Amino acid sequence: MLSPAIQVRDLRKIYGDKAAVDGLSFTVQRGCFFGFLGPNGAGKTTTIKMLMGLAPASSGSIELLGLPMPERALEIKQQIGLVPDESLLFDYLTGGEFIEFVGRLYGLDRGVARRRAGELMELFELTDSRRKLINEYSKGMRKRVAMAAALIHRPQLYLMDEPFEGVDAMGARLMKDILLEQVRHGSTIFLTSHVLEVVERLCDRVAIIHHGRLVLDGSMEELRRASETLEDAFVRAVGVDRTAETLDWL
Repeated sequence: MLSPAIQVRDLRKIYGDKAAVDGLSFTVQRGCFFGFLGPNGAGKTTTIKMLMGLAPASSGSIELLGLPMPERALEIKQQIGLVPDESLLFDYLTGGEFIEFVGRLYGLDRGVARRRAGELMELFELTDSRRKLINEYSKGMRKRVAMAAALIHRPQLYLMDEPFEGVDAMGARLMKDILLEQVRHGSTIFLTSHVLEVVERLCDRVAIIHHGRLVLDGSMEELRRASETLEDAFVRAVGVDRTAETLDWL
């Protein structure tokens, strides 16, 4: 059997005297659409940065696609697609030029990279803006370009930090459909998002962290059998299940 897409064991990240991630362990099987959730400051972005190889772990271990990170980082990065929270694009390229450039970084032949870039621009409905520089794009268009660039080398694993933030309803629907198609083709998606309705609709399995620790790890099917919405499970798991206070004057 193939190794898991992601295997994290006792992962810690310490900043000064504070643990941003504190003994985190979880497994993501291949072909899974995995939602990684938590309130602000829970350690989600720190975790995904360690998975991406952008921040070293203080202790613990990470394996992606059966390979240890960071020891085999170059091999791993050739097989994953990244959409970071802050999409760092080259503002003075067009969208198509940037996607082609990313393809070349992944070792695609120039002709193949150019053809795939054009096809991805069309798939993500960006052809009307093909002559515009990225610095003229809206935030939602930039997210589409970042996701298109993550697909160009046909990765086995996608790491996506808030990919739908700032994307309008039509763009988000398009991006969701594309990601679901990737999962149907056997890819694995690791997604962080604050929009619980999106996670509930897309993901087969979710993990919730709070104060850097895992507080829930289960399938959406298990949550549904318990007659819980993801929002109910989230609120209960992070310990804020209380009635909102009101102000007399408001």
